[in-house]
Formats: sequence, C-alpha cells, structure tokens
Amino acid sequence: MKRSMMSAAILSLVLSADGFAQQAENYDYWAPQRAMVQRGQQAVFMCNGLFTSQRTLEQVFSQELAFLRAPIGTALGGDYHVDYERRAVEVGTPGAVPVMRAAFRDGIGCIILAPDQTLADIDELPELTLPLPAGDPAQIPWPDGDLIEPQPLPASIDAGALQAASDWAFNRPTPEQDTLSLIVVYQGQIIHERYADGIDMDTRTRTWSTAKSIASTLIGMTVDQGLMALDEPLGLDWLPQSGSAGSDPRRDITLRHALNMSTGLESIDNGGMEYATGSGLSYWAGSSSVQGALARAQIREPGTRWDYENYDTLLAIYAMKLALGGENTYAEFPRKALLDRIGMRNTLVSTDRFGDFILSSQVYTNARDLARFGLLYLNNGVWDGERLISEDWIEFSRTPAPATVGRGSQYGGQWWLVPEGRDDIPADAYSTNGNRGQYTVVVPSHDLVIVRRGLDYGRQGFSQWDLTREVVKAVNQGN
Repeated sequence: MKRSMMSAAILSLVLSADGFAQQAENYDYWAPQRAMVQRGQQAVFMCNGLFTSQRTLEQVFSQELAFLRAPIGTALGGDYHVDYERRAVEVGTPGAVPVMRAAFRDGIGCIILAPDQTLADIDELPELTLPLPAGDPAQIPWPDGDLIEPQPLPASIDAGALQAASDWAFNRPTPEQDTLSLIVVYQGQIIHERYADGIDMDTRTRTWSTAKSIASTLIGMTVDQGLMALDEPLGLDWLPQSGSAGSDPRRDITLRHALNMSTGLESIDNGGMEYATGSGLSYWAGSSSVQGALARAQIREPGTRWDYENYDTLLAIYAMKLALGGENTYAEFPRKALLDRIGMRNTLVSTDRFGDFILSSQVYTNARDLARFGLLYLNNGVWDGERLISEDWIEFSRTPAPATVGRGSQYGGQWWLVPEGRDDIPADAYSTNGNRGQYTVVVPSHDLVIVRRGLDYGRQGFSQWDLTREVVKAVNQGN
C-alpha cells in the first residue's frame, strides 16, 4: 500500500495538468561534432599561424588561439604535433573525437583534411604554383608595390587628430580587442601606418568575412564580362537530387539574392550551430564547401528576408566557378583577374580539399594588400588607368539590399553600409567586415581608405564606424 502511494506521488510530480510528462530539450546532441570542429579550428589556426603568417608557437597560442574556448596544449607542448618538414599540424589524440589535421599548400595556405585522412594524404591536396608577377615590390612605388618615399602630411590633415585616432584604435579598454595594424590612405597615399609588437607589413592574417567583399569583386568581374547576370537564376543542380528537379522552388534564386544574403534558404550558420554543422564543417572539418550549400531547403520567398549566411556567398562562388568553366581557369582567376593586377602579392585565397574557394572567410593577407583593395573601390574600379570593375557593380555593392531597407539598410552586395540613423560619419562610407575585427573602410567623400586588422576574441565589439568617426576628425572637412 505504501509503495503504491509513493509511486502515485512521484507520478504526480512528472505529469502536467493534462497528464503528459513535461520534457526539455537540454542535451547537446552535437557535442562530439563541436569537439571535432574545435580541434579542426585549432589545426587551421596553428597551421596558418606558423606557415602562412610565419609566427612563433608562442604568438600563435597567445593571439590566434585566444579565440578558442579551450585550446589543446600550450606553446610548451600538449596533445598536438607540428610537422615542420611537411608544414602540417595535427591536433588531438585518437579516440571518440578524431585527430584533426591541416597542411599548408603553396599558393593557397592551409587546408583542413577530413577526419579519416592522415598526413600521408597531403600530396593529394590542391596547390597553386602560378608564379608571382615580375619585379621586387620593395622597389616598386606604392600602390603597385611597397616603396614609399618619406613625405610630410598633407596640409589638410590634422596630425594630432590622426595620432589620436591611431591611439584610439590600439589602446582599447579591453584586451579582447587586439589591434594588429592600422593603415590610413588619403588621396591615394599612406599617411599613417602602425603595427603592434610582433607584426609587420608582411604579416598575413585571416580576413574572415572580409573575404566576402573580395569574392563579390571577382563575381562582379564575371558579370561585367557577360558570364553571369545579377537577376538571372544561379542555375545550380540543387541537392538532394530528385526526379522533379524542374519544380524545385530554388531554381528562382538569383545571383542578386545570394549576394544580398536574401536567398530564402534555411538558416544553418546561425542559432548556435555555426561551430557544429553548416559551413563550419568545410571551414574546420574537411567537408565540401559546395555540397552543404546546395542542400539547404527553401523556407521563404527569395528577396524577402535578410539572413547573413556563409552558404549564400558560397553558392555565388560556385555559380562563378561554373560560369568560368575549367578547373585551371577557376583556380587562377583570383590571381589573374584581380590580385596580381593591383599588387596584392601577399594574398592567399584558400580552398577546401576539393579545390573550391572558401571565399566566404578563408583568405590570408596583410594590411597593405587590403589597403590596395580598398583603394581600387575608392578609385571607382579603376587601377593604373584601366577599369577593372564597372561603376554599375560598385553601385550595386553600395546599395542596401531590399530586404534591409527600413530595418537598418546596413548591407549591400557583400559590403556593409553605414546603418540608418548614424549621422556622425559620412553616409557614403562602406566597409568590409570580418570576424575578430577585419575592416577595410572606403569613404569616397573624404578620399579615405582605412584598414584595421585585429585578433579580437571574447565579446569583441570593435566598431569600424567608430574608428571611421575618429579618423575623419583628422581630415579637413572642406577638402
């Protein structure tokens, strides 16, 4: 009798008023995959830090890996292995979570291997052996090269205000905002250049999503050539394949939708899943950057909602690959069409292990190359008297995506725009924006380009618009 009464009491505690047990979805079913992704992140960060950025293990652990919640090991050692001869890194030990590996490849940077691959598979990974342009950049005048003759500041620049802006960028109220470099270009000339300890003009670091603006530029070049069109469907074979492909609603998604982050496809890289699934698997775990992008479901009408997704950019990049035709043409296109033509010799555009560009994030470059990139836009697409990007494409890049109008108008064609209501900076400014504080800001009305590179971590919070406000204070408003 007592046992029956006790059972009834327990039952009453777990049943709701209508008689059904109340359950909460608390278990993280993705925990093993998150652990794999974190190992992959560390492998990529360490590999690029050592072999792309040419930094020491101490520097890698103190700055690159500060982004991770729980890095494995320390600069003194741990459950990782650096193979200096093969320019590769292995992170973790065999077990429930696989060992993750990344290897440096010439002309590309570090590529993450699949969990079932070993360093014996390195030779099968893509590489780019295209020679660099002729000439020594140290002997070629800026901006095509790095030769800069000392000269006084223009009379229209307030030296004190410029130094104050620089100090504002470097002397942050929190160590989590870690400025590596700052370049200010005025009227085409570098008027301020500053680097943190351990960083110099040759140091490459990851652009994160600043790469999206580079991707958009390359795509714009294919549009200018007539190989793609903004308002035509992407023309992709969507996954999963089915016998009714002709009725797939995704066939109506255009290039404009993808570049405006408004495809209407299912959101995967948000909601706490960005380091468990989605594009994170191609960034950090060796999966295809294309296959995952093609497999998202349509959940709303294209163009009706802005949703920042790496996969939208990757879809546009894959469409560009198909438009260019030919693996070699595609592999060499960023260098031949853009980078080599404007002196971006230090820039590596990385791929996944299948040879597809991860131009949504995985580019390594230095501050001067990003200053050149910004200067191309400041010059309205013209470089050394030759038009590389059409004015129409630059206008598209700077025009708010329709789905953002009235809701911030903060995003254009893979470029970020001054948010609505912000009146303390020039309204015509626009910017790249990458995680950990990667910004290239173009301010046409003030003839300015501002580049800030960072290795921010934690809550971050560095604002490129606040930096723009501070730099503009140094420029004579009458010029």
